[in-house]
Amino acid sequence: MSSSIILQARQLVIDKNYNDAELLYHNILYSDGNNENKLSNDYSIQEKEESILDLGHLYKLTSNSEKLHSLILKSTEVLSIIAKSKISKIIRQLIDLFNFIPDSIDTQILSLKEAISWASKEKRSFLTQSLQLKLAQLYYKKFYFNDALNLTNSLSSHLRKLDDKNTLIEVQLLQSKIYYNLKNFSKSKASLTSARTSANSIYCSSKLQADLDCMSGILHCQDNDFETAFSYFYEAFENLNSLNWSKESESQIIKILKYILLTKIMLNKNDDIIQILSNKLITSSKSIQNNLKQFDAIKKISIAYNQKSLENFQKILNDNSNEFSNDYLIKSNFKTLYHQLLEQNLLKIIKPYSCIEISYISRLIKLDETFIESKLSQMILDNVFYGVLDQGNGWLYIYDENKIDKNYGSALQLIKEMSKSVNLLYEKATVLN
Repeated sequence: MSSSIILQARQLVIDKNYNDAELLYHNILYSDGNNENKLSNDYSIQEKEESILDLGHLYKLTSNSEKLHSLILKSTEVLSIIAKSKISKIIRQLIDLFNFIPDSIDTQILSLKEAISWASKEKRSFLTQSLQLKLAQLYYKKFYFNDALNLTNSLSSHLRKLDDKNTLIEVQLLQSKIYYNLKNFSKSKASLTSARTSANSIYCSSKLQADLDCMSGILHCQDNDFETAFSYFYEAFENLNSLNWSKESESQIIKILKYILLTKIMLNKNDDIIQILSNKLITSSKSIQNNLKQFDAIKKISIAYNQKSLENFQKILNDNSNEFSNDYLIKSNFKTLYHQLLEQNLLKIIKPYSCIEISYISRLIKLDETFIESKLSQMILDNVFYGVLDQGNGWLYIYDENKIDKNYGSALQLIKEMSKSVNLLYEKATVLN
């Protein structure tokens, strides 16, 4: 049962009198509230546990990441005599509080490194691995991909020995994400396959299953298999939707819904987008309704692409650059759509002509002349159309596609057979001589 001093401190927190509450919690933990070097013996271990967690929440409320970092270090000293499982749980809870403090990732990384060092020294292997996984996830968030990869490689070998499949799946999934961001798609697929193989032999939570399905969908998008990608994204959406929504799952659901809409655009099934956004699951969700602007932008992209309007497409991309540029999958596929649309518009312009000025094309399409010249050159090399660029005069010559006479193939085959017969006759004549 909580002591009166803890209840008093909690009331002070409710009243937003944070400084006085902090001093009361310090009095429980330390013999002199202002001296953190002298541990108090006047209170029970349970009271100290409660004080540490309450103090952590106080620092979360005041967004004081530095004091939370200091508390994590001190908690190992204060609680060094209690059971290993309890102190491990407390440290993990304190580390997780950083998630609610803005711009605290760097401090969280520092706290994790120091906590890992302490756990290793105390030979608390399960806590060490749990904290290392958390550190690798933060490295990934900060785009420190090589650091994250080194840590996950070391972790996976230890986890295989311990046969800790739950944690191993999370590590392999994280490796898949890291390799994907490093553009090593073959290794990303291999890591995901390993994670799925491990997941088949144990029960996986809905959240973990949704993460696996989402990553599968992303890799299928990379292979331009958007039908299969849609199926995986929809599975992930349903798995996450079955959970109680948290801030983290809410952002994940919104991201997956964007990917679902993306697959429909890539499949040129624009009518399905309106149908998906009218789904009861989506219309009844306040969180999704509050983020409709993001989906409206994708819907506008779909309309512009369907209307073959390059100008509108470019305008929507520019107006929503912040929303699209932070996601590699959306950004790369919209870039593909843009270049497809550009090619379609260029072909439409040059179709009536045998010779046309590049400057004229540039004026019609409202894009830089050098960029248009480069794009036309690429299209010629890719055999999109037959033509020649006269860079001296700034002209483009367009030729009709060369029609291949089917008789050429038959004539070549006949010559080949005749050559074989002549060679055979020559060999026989040589033997006779």
